Amino acid sequence: MEELINSAREINTKKLVVLCRLEPGCLGPDGAEHINTFCQVAERALVNLNADVCHWFLAPRLDKSLIEIQYSLAGKVLSRDKAVKFISSFDQDLDDIEERFEDKLTQLINQYIARKR
Repeated sequence: MEELINSAREINTKKLVVLCRLEPGCLGPDGAEHINTFCQVAERALVNLNADVCHWFLAPRLDKSLIEIQYSLAGKVLSRDKAVKFISSFDQDLDDIEERFEDKLTQLINQYIARKR
């Protein structure tokens, strides 16, 4: 996790880094076999999603004690409230951004499942 935050720091200190941990089951019963590849492929597909304010990282959620979505800025983990404030400074809404992300992620999951059949 520290490596991810540090690499995100190098990406852009003015963007919110959003780490989304995905349950392997979202890819079906054999999702554990596909989750790493899916995260890599989907991450590339998300590069342009709200790219003016966000950078997306996807990782398998193998440890359920870890939160599903984590925000950071300049290498420091933020609470959701602070992430909301940061995004609102760009006249944008974090709920709207997350909704677009979830829609795109659902589309990517469906495409991936269709291709693996």
